[in-house]
Amino acid sequence: MKRLPLTLILLLTCLMQAAHADSFKTLLMPGKVIAAHEKYEENCEQCHDTSSKARQGRLCMKCHQHENILDDISNKTGYHGRLPADSSLNCKHCHTEHKGRKHNVILFNPLTFNHDQTDFRLKGGHIKAKCNQCHKKDKKYAEAPSRCVSCHKKDDVHKGKQGKKCQNCHSAASWKKSAFDHDKTDFKLRGRHRQTACSACHINKQYKDTPKQCVSCHKIQDVHRNAYGDKCHSCHKPSKWSKARFNHDKTEFKLKGRHNKVSCHLCHAPGKPANKAPKQCVSCHKADDAHKKQFGAKCQDCHSTAGWQKTTFRHDKATKFPLEGKHSSLSCVYCHRGALGKEKLKTSCYSCHKAKDVHDGKQGKKCDNCHNSETWRSGTGFDHDLSAFPLIGMHASTQCEECHQDTHYAQTATACNSCHAEDDTHETRLGTDCETCHNPNDWNIWLFDHDKQTNFRIDGAHEELGCYDCHQSHSSGKLQASTDCISCHRNDDKHNRQFGRNCEQCHTTDSFSDITLQ
Repeated sequence: MKRLPLTLILLLTCLMQAAHADSFKTLLMPGKVIAAHEKYEENCEQCHDTSSKARQGRLCMKCHQHENILDDISNKTGYHGRLPADSSLNCKHCHTEHKGRKHNVILFNPLTFNHDQTDFRLKGGHIKAKCNQCHKKDKKYAEAPSRCVSCHKKDDVHKGKQGKKCQNCHSAASWKKSAFDHDKTDFKLRGRHRQTACSACHINKQYKDTPKQCVSCHKIQDVHRNAYGDKCHSCHKPSKWSKARFNHDKTEFKLKGRHNKVSCHLCHAPGKPANKAPKQCVSCHKADDAHKKQFGAKCQDCHSTAGWQKTTFRHDKATKFPLEGKHSSLSCVYCHRGALGKEKLKTSCYSCHKAKDVHDGKQGKKCDNCHNSETWRSGTGFDHDLSAFPLIGMHASTQCEECHQDTHYAQTATACNSCHAEDDTHETRLGTDCETCHNPNDWNIWLFDHDKQTNFRIDGAHEELGCYDCHQSHSSGKLQASTDCISCHRNDDKHNRQFGRNCEQCHTTDSFSDITLQ
């Protein structure tokens, strides 16, 4: 530190003597203090303690009686308690002096002040509130009340009956919106109750001793007229009054299929105990019994709860007669004419279809040998190849009616000539055993080996002859023709049968004139 020149010291001494009104210390201070501190201006020790910053700050507190600020600093609360450690007890950091009599040492701007630094953070509607709504004139800012009721006492529609802890129900977002957690009470709000206005249950804002039973509020909505008691919650739930949640499966009658959609009162008559409702199908569906009691009262044996028109009876498992084809779409009464369980139905086709037997019983009673259950009139399953007349060649594509002129199939003739007499160009001169030469592939295709199939070999001049040259008479069945030469060459016998009937002993078939005596 530089020392002042001796001449400067002498000059200052002279000045102090000349201005006796001002002390030496006054001459050294950086500027005048504010008007409020003017009387302490010459007593510097009143405010300054250069030995410790903390002690100097406490001098301010002691003079101004800021015990509340000291408490905030100690407890780290309030605005001053949240200041940085190096400035919390250094008042002059914010409140600067020696700037003149009119200087404002309180550096406070309401527009830029961060209210979050205080114990009362501004939220919701408080953000838009004006300062003077909470901070009254001639009152310190720290003295502003922090309880809701202090400002909102006039807004208390409960008239103090709910106490002074408004924050338990209301929030700063809006006074009209309640943030009360009803789940912390004995009555938790569920379903539609969450959307219900408080006044709907709390009449005249009476919050104590509010009834909790459903019937207390919903008695007017009880369509059962108290027939099922007052324990509404056993069936109904808060999500919607019209929807019941009663678990019927825990009773002796489980609700399945269409029963799940049936209204309770259709089974449970008003005024009668719920556990006395009938459980038999016929009790409710007597009017729906199209069988008129014919099949008894055990409706569940055939019908299901999925739909009254749908049956679950498995004829193939419960009986020895599986329902197939057309049988599967028939009504029960089509076969069952009497009381179910008492009548004994036969399972043969003939027992039901006797009236429709076009064969008049001549084909027997085993209809299933030819017919099937898909359709009675067509699509027969008769295998003709297993009969005495297998269908081969053109017969396989021939309609049944071309051979069977009536329904007496067993009496149909099997001989070719019985059907093809008009096609016989031989006019029975070759007999009626057509299959000897022809086959079913085509009538015009024929094959006959005279040398192998008969005892008369065709050779010589006979090779140029036609069939009718020898076979001239009519016959039926298998052709029987003589093999003696004389039978055809009687007129050519110049010996007049002198040498007998065995012409072949002398003659040959090449020419009648050739003689070969053997």
